Amino acid sequence: MSPRRTDRQDHLLSPDSQEFLSWLSERGRSPNTVEAYRRDLATYEAWLADRRMTLAEVQTADVETYIAHLRNSNLEPDPEQPARTRKPRSVARSLAAVRGLHRFRLDELGATADPTSEVGAPRLPQSVPKALTEDEIAGLLAAANGETPSARRDRAILEVLYGTGVRISELVGLSLGDLDIQGANMRVLGKGSKERIVPLGRFASAALTEWLAPGGRPSLEPKRWARRGDAEAVFLNTRGGRLSRAGAWGVVRRYGDKAGLGNRLTPHVLRHSCATHMLDRGADIRVVQELLGHASVATTQVYTKVSNERLRAVYESAHPRARASRRPA
Repeated sequence: MSPRRTDRQDHLLSPDSQEFLSWLSERGRSPNTVEAYRRDLATYEAWLADRRMTLAEVQTADVETYIAHLRNSNLEPDPEQPARTRKPRSVARSLAAVRGLHRFRLDELGATADPTSEVGAPRLPQSVPKALTEDEIAGLLAAANGETPSARRDRAILEVLYGTGVRISELVGLSLGDLDIQGANMRVLGKGSKERIVPLGRFASAALTEWLAPGGRPSLEPKRWARRGDAEAVFLNTRGGRLSRAGAWGVVRRYGDKAGLGNRLTPHVLRHSCATHMLDRGADIRVVQELLGHASVATTQVYTKVSNERLRAVYESAHPRARASRRPA
């Protein structure tokens, strides 16, 4: 984003919007997020200006009209860029920016009402997870070889992510007391601080055992722990501290590149793959729901669509009467 464009957008923004964006920055929002909000608010305030309205005059019906306008129009705040159709996620983000601004005016700037409080969030289309094939998973795990402490750790990370379907935040939050390798399970603290017990498969258990044995984790332990809680962390970085979410992400990305998967591989793709492969092999959806820590089975049902699509693809390629044969001309 060039400074010239940002300056032009700031010129279009009210003092309230500029103060809101500064507030977001001060609270650690990423520069990309702040810039996205800046663009969305510039578009919103331009729309209000066309109707000779101020932020203080906006009513709930006006916000609903604006959201409908975004859904049905090609909008691009930069005239130097071609118009494009807004996707549902873009509309949802725009509403989040508008909602955040009006909430900020209510909480911080003395506004008397929030016109967005009764506006429902746009319904987003449910995306289908892109799972890896079992052969691709096998190739990835085979790439995590070696007996150095880091190699043992990385192999355990990949085996646990795929073998249990845990989230990356749940993985790096594991403490030694959460593991019961002899009993082949571990305790996971999920969203909303909800605990669940997750079974450990043979390969994940073996990888964890190697990592925790001499030559693995003990080799990375510092003489003095820098932070409280690091001593109990299952996964350590090379400096002897608890491995961060970003650090675990880096491990996954590095082996994805090594296995030729590139940007297709993320920690969440391993979670998708775990669920999809279990359903492919006949697992009950309620069991998969419990394994993944989904509050609603509706979330888990996304994976049944993936499995059904795979079943259809295999059926059509393998059954002689699944697809209409081409008649000679």
